[in-house]
Amino acid sequence: MPTLSDVEAAAALLQGVARHTPMREARWLSERTGGSVVLKCENLQRAGSFKVRGAYTRIAKLSADQRVKGVVAASAGNHAQGVALAAQKLGIDATVFMPVAATLPKVAATRAYGATVILQGETIDVALEHAREFANGTGATLIHPFDHADIVAGQGTVGLEILDDVPDVDTIVVCTGGGGFLAGVALAVKARKPSVRVIGVQAAGAAAYPSSIAEGHPIRLGQMSTMADGIAVGQPGDVPFEIIKTLVDDIVTVTEEELSQALLLLLERSKLVVEPAGAAAAAAVWAHPEKFPGTTAVTLSGGNIDPLLLMRVIRHGLAAAGRYLSISIRVPDRPGSLARLLTDVSEADANVVEVEHLRTDPRLAIDEVEVGLQLETRGVEHREQVLSALHAHGYFVTVTA
Repeated sequence: MPTLSDVEAAAALLQGVARHTPMREARWLSERTGGSVVLKCENLQRAGSFKVRGAYTRIAKLSADQRVKGVVAASAGNHAQGVALAAQKLGIDATVFMPVAATLPKVAATRAYGATVILQGETIDVALEHAREFANGTGATLIHPFDHADIVAGQGTVGLEILDDVPDVDTIVVCTGGGGFLAGVALAVKARKPSVRVIGVQAAGAAAYPSSIAEGHPIRLGQMSTMADGIAVGQPGDVPFEIIKTLVDDIVTVTEEELSQALLLLLERSKLVVEPAGAAAAAAVWAHPEKFPGTTAVTLSGGNIDPLLLMRVIRHGLAAAGRYLSISIRVPDRPGSLARLLTDVSEADANVVEVEHLRTDPRLAIDEVEVGLQLETRGVEHREQVLSALHAHGYFVTVTA
């Protein structure tokens, strides 16, 4: 198991490699909790996430013989880029296995750092098995994304920076997948200031830690479903699990709606681009403000998001906040029907973003047309007012988003 001295040694090793990322006040979260909330912006780290801290710490300690044989890793993107960057700086060949659904920007960035990328497997766990086979066959050193003492120590340097920058911090909230980041932060923080609460956050559709902690050992999830691919890990690592079950105060889960809404708020209110996995801690504070009194540090663990996914998540976040409404309405297929519908929508003070006609559906009567409307609304209350107004005008409305 790593110790505080290992984390401190990693901090010295990372000087000039990893950035000491900024802390930014998040007034929109502070107003919600009634305390003070600051953001630890690891989305602004080199390679776009905290992962380079652990990857460089691990690879820098390899022997000369190990370096000659290169390194191999498996990742959906952030660890891939961290390993590729670390290997490039140390002059070591790197091969990275990524799931076939890995986003194009993350694949391109990993290749740009000089790594050989192999797309194989549907999930990180499957890609990791292929990476192990590659390591066994070539002698390359497997750089595990979270299950190694050096990885945990490197990630723990984030905790030291938070304590240095926010000495009065009461709670630190950490985005959590396999657990290396959470374990490292908990290890460093609890050793220096035991009174600080450390809380991990997982996506509800990929939350392996609650059941594992309840059973006392890592348990593999049967399936996962979340937009937060960076924390979609089916089984906790042995090394981080032992630390987390002892030192971490709580594990919180967040829904897809909470993730997308937090991502949107970070973009709008803090002007920060954060990927869904990186927004998990902020989502927990937004969704459960009562759990975070006093001074809270929220980690933003990564900012590597596919622009296409960002567009979908923004729309999802707008819908969750009541600011976007997609509906389907059947109207008579005769002149004036669409004009009347749009007039009724206008009177409800909703802005029409897009209109779509559908005449060929066999479920429609011969004299009917289905109109799809995408509307901008001003919040949950206004959204309900728009729907009520349309119902009052006699329309049968189906909400599609």
